[in-house]
Amino acid sequence: MAILALNVGCDQVSKSIVRSRLDVYDRYSFIGNHFTLLKVENTGAFLSLGDKLPNPYRFIVLTLIPVLALLGALLYILLKSNFTRLRLTGIIFLIGGGIGNIYDRIAHGSVTDFMHINFGLFQTGIFNVADVSIMMGIGLIFLDSWYRSREAKEEQAAIE
Repeated sequence: MAILALNVGCDQVSKSIVRSRLDVYDRYSFIGNHFTLLKVENTGAFLSLGDKLPNPYRFIVLTLIPVLALLGALLYILLKSNFTRLRLTGIIFLIGGGIGNIYDRIAHGSVTDFMHINFGLFQTGIFNVADVSIMMGIGLIFLDSWYRSREAKEEQAAIE
């Protein structure tokens, strides 16, 4: 649970700093303009999807369903005990990122995004620390699946 608290805490502290020190669409570029800080209030989900939905659909899709999914994920990790550490860490990162963004949506009416990376062919949308947590969680879960698949193949090869 310390990882979860650290995830949410880092996300909320970074967003609080951005909200208090940057005006909307201020731009600060670093590393040869490859990394940019700018404040954007995202009223939608990933890449602003759903920001034009009318209420109550917007509330249902962008707040209610994610809150229920996060509660379900929390119950899942509390009730099930046979996770590998890598998978459990990935799930906790996903939950932490989700909590950070849902908290913003409920408390502020939008999610504060503020980082952008541009290396020519590789370019991101504008994102925040919670989004990084979500992506790291997905990566850890995929990595765990890959390790488990590889171990299963090695066990199968040893049997044959």
